[in-house]
Amino acid sequence: MKEAKLKSFLDEKAKFYNHLDFISSDPISIPHQFPKQQDIEISAFFAATLAWGNRTSIIKSCNRLMQLMDHAPHDFILNHEENDLKHLLHFKHRTFNTTDLLYFIHFFKNYFGKEDSLENAFAKFISPKDDSVEKGLIGFHNLFFSFEDFPKRTKKHVSTPEKNSACKRLNMFLRWMVRNNKTGVDFGIWKKIKPSQLICPCDVHVLRVARKLKLIERKQNNWKTALELTSRLKEFDSTDPVKYDFALFGLGVMEKNFEFRV
Repeated sequence: MKEAKLKSFLDEKAKFYNHLDFISSDPISIPHQFPKQQDIEISAFFAATLAWGNRTSIIKSCNRLMQLMDHAPHDFILNHEENDLKHLLHFKHRTFNTTDLLYFIHFFKNYFGKEDSLENAFAKFISPKDDSVEKGLIGFHNLFFSFEDFPKRTKKHVSTPEKNSACKRLNMFLRWMVRNNKTGVDFGIWKKIKPSQLICPCDVHVLRVARKLKLIERKQNNWKTALELTSRLKEFDSTDPVKYDFALFGLGVMEKNFEFRV
């Protein structure tokens, strides 16, 4: 009875917050500015990477970065001249600085010079039989830092399950790219990764609500906790567990004092 009622409660909240009105106040609003797939992928990756701190400041920083790239990130990355990079030298968002930004651009220029989509950078490491995207996150991390001259400081901005990180920002990015739903919030433009393989992005709001609802027992915020939470959410929807990210995040941010009673 309790599980059925909890599922119904979470389904209702997921439906309520998985709505177009959600977009404008969330970093996902950045990739929604673009119709071109490569622009969506690149801007989404930057938006997810910078999704640290107050959402208003995150969106402000992301919009500034897109402006510095002439609102055409794919074209800028492929065709910029050395002189164009000077405009980026004062960009900073919290601990993400120019060194990190220039390496991101270096990676993307090399990658998109050979590939049309960022999808394979994750999907080629994942088997359809895999329960989760774990191998994809590890493979992407190793690929991203495969250049000999990568700055060591930049590693803190691209996490990996190998370090037992919860990988919140990468999991959020994958949710945006993989989940396809009628509301139009997530993009669903990648088809090689299944929504059932996604892992719930675990920020402080999501984890606080998950613990209040007794969905998780672990006290830490790490990869094992993200797996534990996603495993519980699969009990409510095995094909699309991460849709409940909308419910948990919405409850945590918009309804901080919510009550759930059996």
